[in-house]
Amino acid sequence: MRKFNIRKVLDGLTAVSSAASASSAAQQQQAGNRETEIQETLQSEHFQLCKTVRHGFPYQPSALAFDPVQKILAIGTQTGALRLFGRPGVECYCQHDSGAAVIQLQFLINEGALVSGLADDTLHLWNLRQKRPAILHSLKFNRERITFCHLPFQSKWLYVGTERGNIHIVNVESFTLSGYVIMWNKAIELSSKSHPGPIVHISDNPMDEGKLLIGFESGTVVLWDLKSKKADYRYTHDEAIHSVAWHHEGKQFICSHSDGTLTIWNVKSPTKPFQTITPHGKQLKDGKKPEPCKPILKVEYKTTRAGEPFIILSGGLSYDTVGRRPCLTVMHGKSTAVLEMDYSIVDFLTLCETPYPNDFQEPYAVVVLLEKDLVLIDLAQNGYPIFENPYPLTIHESPVTCCEYFADCPVDLIPALYSVGARQKRQGYSKKEWPISGGNWGLITQSYPEIIITGHADGSIKFWDASAITLQVLYKLKTAKVFEKSRNKDDRPNTDIVDEDPYAIQIISWCPESRMLCIAGVSAHVIIYRFSKQEVTTEVIPMLEVRLLYEINDVESPDGEQLPPLPTPGTGSNPQSIVPQSHPSTSSSSSDGLRDNVPCLKVKNSPLKQSPGYQIELVIQLVWVSGEPPQQITSLAVNSAYGLVVFGNCNGIAMVDYLQKTVLLNLGTIELYGSNDPYRREPRSPRKTRQPSGAGLCDINEGTVVPEDRCKSPTSDILHFSAKMSRKLSLPTELKPDLDVKDNSFSRSRSSSVTSIDKESREAISALHFCETYTRKADTSPSPCLWVGTTLGTVLVIVLNLPPGGEQRLLQPVIVSPSGTILRLKGAILRMAFLDTTGSLVPPAHEPWREHNVPEDKDEKDKSKKRRPVSVSPSSSQEISENQYAVICSEKQAKVISLPSQNCIYKQNITETSFVLRGDVVSLSNSICLACFCANGHIMTFSLPSLRPLLDVYYLPLTNMRIARTFCFTNNGQALYLVSPTEIQRLTYSQETCENLQEMLGELFTPVETPEAPNRGFFKGLFGGGAQSLDREELFGESASGKASRSLAQHIPGPGGIEGVKGAASGVVGELARARLALDERGQKLGELEEKTAAMLYSADSFSKHAHEMMLKYKDKKWYQF
Repeated sequence: MRKFNIRKVLDGLTAVSSAASASSAAQQQQAGNRETEIQETLQSEHFQLCKTVRHGFPYQPSALAFDPVQKILAIGTQTGALRLFGRPGVECYCQHDSGAAVIQLQFLINEGALVSGLADDTLHLWNLRQKRPAILHSLKFNRERITFCHLPFQSKWLYVGTERGNIHIVNVESFTLSGYVIMWNKAIELSSKSHPGPIVHISDNPMDEGKLLIGFESGTVVLWDLKSKKADYRYTHDEAIHSVAWHHEGKQFICSHSDGTLTIWNVKSPTKPFQTITPHGKQLKDGKKPEPCKPILKVEYKTTRAGEPFIILSGGLSYDTVGRRPCLTVMHGKSTAVLEMDYSIVDFLTLCETPYPNDFQEPYAVVVLLEKDLVLIDLAQNGYPIFENPYPLTIHESPVTCCEYFADCPVDLIPALYSVGARQKRQGYSKKEWPISGGNWGLITQSYPEIIITGHADGSIKFWDASAITLQVLYKLKTAKVFEKSRNKDDRPNTDIVDEDPYAIQIISWCPESRMLCIAGVSAHVIIYRFSKQEVTTEVIPMLEVRLLYEINDVESPDGEQLPPLPTPGTGSNPQSIVPQSHPSTSSSSSDGLRDNVPCLKVKNSPLKQSPGYQIELVIQLVWVSGEPPQQITSLAVNSAYGLVVFGNCNGIAMVDYLQKTVLLNLGTIELYGSNDPYRREPRSPRKTRQPSGAGLCDINEGTVVPEDRCKSPTSDILHFSAKMSRKLSLPTELKPDLDVKDNSFSRSRSSSVTSIDKESREAISALHFCETYTRKADTSPSPCLWVGTTLGTVLVIVLNLPPGGEQRLLQPVIVSPSGTILRLKGAILRMAFLDTTGSLVPPAHEPWREHNVPEDKDEKDKSKKRRPVSVSPSSSQEISENQYAVICSEKQAKVISLPSQNCIYKQNITETSFVLRGDVVSLSNSICLACFCANGHIMTFSLPSLRPLLDVYYLPLTNMRIARTFCFTNNGQALYLVSPTEIQRLTYSQETCENLQEMLGELFTPVETPEAPNRGFFKGLFGGGAQSLDREELFGESASGKASRSLAQHIPGPGGIEGVKGAASGVVGELARARLALDERGQKLGELEEKTAAMLYSADSFSKHAHEMMLKYKDKKWYQF
């Protein structure tokens, strides 16, 4: 180890004296002058960090609301998030600061406002008339718990029911409580000896606003007369109530109960129900009561002019339907349709033609919010088909295990992927337009194509069009279909190394220009795909098996068998040739019964029909070695110009020529060093038998980081698992909640069978990069090579000697040889890139895409013979022979190294106490920079080549592995990560995009006339909605009911403030809404002062210093001096 430390010191000295060495090189070689001439255009003012949009299904949904006039849908979640959906492409995400669960949402219909009720007993009024909605007011209940809210159409008085059974009334304009309260003991029978339970329902009679229907959980329903302040009727039932709904004529209502029954009551007959229905109960003979069923959680009662009413309900199935999926039941006349859902139902709403409750409802659709999906059912078509969902809500169809982001792709890519993906669409959807159609699109200021690729636990890969802050699925590829599937657990091969999700995607390597795709899966398999627009049938799937072995000091394998010799680099001969499909492995077990030379998965041996899109070029599998399973693949790269794919793990590295289907290189990591190995390696610890792992890949882990070990690196530990390792811990997203808390953190210790002597010997390959550059100090011209980075901070260079193009490329071998070049950094290597003399990025060489399934004509063949893979660089061919710069980023530092001299000219220690999780070299504003995301939550950018810090923002503390595994940067200042198991959060670090974001966002609120009310000539009051209207102001206003107790609830002004109210008021259509939202001129300034003072007092709780300064500033001023 002493030797290693000396090297480190020397390495540091080299970096310190880089300027001197660079200038001396410049005197000897004129080209070196260019090092100091590179003009860097990026400055810190080009950078700003902000969230742009959130895509995907709202995680853990809990509440649902719909504005039938604006046609906007709102969903609340258990984490306090609010998602608003308009027409496809119009979406919005907001967050309650408290993070408390949203229990109810109520739109102020056609007024651009929404009330949210939270589990922490707060009510919030959101202004939706701005592109980023804000809270105007909040009201915090101190003594009572909110259970139910109801806001009648065109009313400003919100009824709030509580756990104690009381009803309070809130003015939604001022967000203050009325003195009018309905106490539970006044509502129920005086003779009743028990408490009626919490309020589960409040609604006014559609035909008489003065009558309020109150449902208590215990089974009591009360019709309350608001004017006389007493109960008109009381309806009692033995079974607990879950929900209540009116018939639009106001003469009947329906209740759903905990025993799976529905009771229909005539308003004026409180003694017994008019009718009792058990929708899913078996009717017994002899007139006995049907057997009890599961509770009916919600019922809706909707009428039509032309026919029978609809009764729609969730739940209520009989108890003997074990294992049956959750159902929505639609009863229409004598027909009953039971619609099975994939997930449990959170809530549902019936969409109707009218917002008025006293008119025929004319239902046309049902929106069903499920635990992990949103479904819209067409009620107007026979069979109740569902609408095709245009929102990108299927990100989590199978859990996301990795993702990549590509901005500024070739323009023909999205149309090509869309055309092959269009054939995959399901049939049988409703023919009608998607009914949630509110809002307007924003302006498209970004014109470049963006693609997101997600890899999933079931082996599927999805390509998404992410251009201009939208998201739409383009194409889905199922990688698992190349393998034999076991029908049940008993059939499964005993060679598998994961208990669940053996096809899960770990790494994606994609070349957008050539459209070559390569994936690495959790069962140590690699699949290479070509893109084709033609359908083909592959008779025999090309397959290679690779025996990637880790050995030190010629340690013999336990069974004493002599292992096949490693191929000498460049000979082209190797023991792993294409394996015939009839016997896919050479030997299934060694002499002592240990599994040997067998892959983890079995490739199909029948012909495979491949649709247009991505088609298999080659399957590569690592095999078991003497009873030890293959280790997870930790890095992967593919290059279309060279026809090569390379991958590595903690045992070593393998390179495959996918054109000739041969293994070119198969080396242990130590063998890459040759005689230059700086480490003292120990023989590995004795092999332990594999233990079954207990974790699976289905649920994404939501655990937290263990704080005391937060700054340890993941790769230095995670990638050192031994053969025994519980394979699930090495999965790309650490995806299971039943793991130990330690296993969630980045400080995870190695598996127990890795002992201390094994620590440094397990050096994994962590980064791979094909390029055309200088491999040795003496080189005078660049040549194709592979740069290899390891978890111990070493960079090694392998030279590639490629045969000429055309037919020769398929006949002559590719010669591969280590160059002897070794570079050192602190921490595991994450990313490598190359710059030319002008400081422009040199992309890896690539072939342009062409259709491989169509025979080439003679001209094309001649062209391909002459074609030689060359990097496309902005600099001229004359300059390319002068010098280049290698940019290398590790977990701890970044270095820029001048080539071919290999002098370190710039060095930046990115972090001392934490480590970099993701580093990408990206283009921005016609220049390039290095972008890094650290485990301590910082996002940083550095100029290139000088590595000047340009941005350092604390953005996101790392709370789980999912964020670490999915965070990625791309060109033009874009980045993303999986913020929850079902949602992608996109952000930008570009100042220009931040400035244009407001224009790009869609508008939720659009001016729409409120439909004309039925029988309008009979209305007597301003806020009327039925034949009997009510002056609520007279009843609930301060003059009539007095002030509410101050200790009952606390009013908190929101950040939307008074300006938000004015903005909201200015755009309202119709005199009625304008009058309601306009501020009184006389008291306007006083009102503003009161709002500011209240906001100051509230913020003083958390920002006492700032509040104190504000108080000092304003305390001596009179209100009229502002």
